[in-house]
Amino acid sequence: MNTVVKAIKKRRTGTLVTLLSFSLLLIVMISASMGYVNINTSDVGRILLWKLTNNPDIAANITETARVIILDIRLPRILTCAAVGGALALSGTLFQGILLNPLADPYTLGVSAGAAFGACIAIILNLGTFFVSIPLFAFVGAISTLVLVIFLSGSSNKTGSNFSSNNLILSGIIIAAILSAGISFLKYIADEQVSVIIFWLMGSFASKTWVDVVAVSSFLTIGFFISILFARDLNIISLGEKSASSLGVDIKKVVVILLVTGSLLAAISVSVSGIIGFVGLLIPHMVRLITGPDNLKVIPISMISGAILLVFADTITRAVLVHEIPIGVLTALIGGPVFCWIFKKSHQK
Repeated sequence: MNTVVKAIKKRRTGTLVTLLSFSLLLIVMISASMGYVNINTSDVGRILLWKLTNNPDIAANITETARVIILDIRLPRILTCAAVGGALALSGTLFQGILLNPLADPYTLGVSAGAAFGACIAIILNLGTFFVSIPLFAFVGAISTLVLVIFLSGSSNKTGSNFSSNNLILSGIIIAAILSAGISFLKYIADEQVSVIIFWLMGSFASKTWVDVVAVSSFLTIGFFISILFARDLNIISLGEKSASSLGVDIKKVVVILLVTGSLLAAISVSVSGIIGFVGLLIPHMVRLITGPDNLKVIPISMISGAILLVFADTITRAVLVHEIPIGVLTALIGGPVFCWIFKKSHQK
């Protein structure tokens, strides 16, 4: 009987993942068709099929302008957006599982503040003309922050684990506060470049290229496989340190691996797009309301859902609104009230 129930639940999860994957593909095609120059969704599909099959007859009647718009301008931005959305949602899932805190997100440990600080330094030093200077500085800043947070939170205890959720969160808050003060000082001395810093901090996918797509997608793929590999251990850790240790889970090893994985995902996302809030916080929380706490289900569904949400939000800012606004502003305006509603409803039960 239990085997049958597990098979049914597994089939439902597979069906949901398939439906969400098709929904993501559909919204990518619709988004690619929208913009200053409208292109039929069918033409977008033909252009993609032509590129995949290398058969020129498929897109023979489509203008060269439309091909360039789709392949060189819109598609890199949309796919980067989808990859970042998936990475932020996956990072939030890992952090919430590690810290056993449903309010945790990719920025709980100060990773975003570290990335923002590194980017601000690159902007002030006028390194934006070099190819990957700002993203590179942001990535280094994020990783350096993670190392510092882990160092501050390290402590020995009876179970042999060197990390506790409280220590990690408190260390992240302390480091983030210091870095926020540093960012404010950099704004003060930036003069005419302060507008560039402010715009970057609010998040944007403008002018993204295929290099950005490959970079974020590579990290996302690796992070997804690592997350799935340790998903069962993450489930056991949620039972408590004593139970996990008695079941043979190496808590320190799992926590460090997943902590680094989630932070790397957040770091590459912030370095490419700037700071985008509420995706890593809202998506895993909503998915758990549907699937339950099993991370084998939450991880893939959250990743796809995060991609859908961010592509949808970016399409609104790029193609629907009269003037494009930073996507971080839109996600905060949408995600904040929605999460407040969900949080209130959960406490009324």
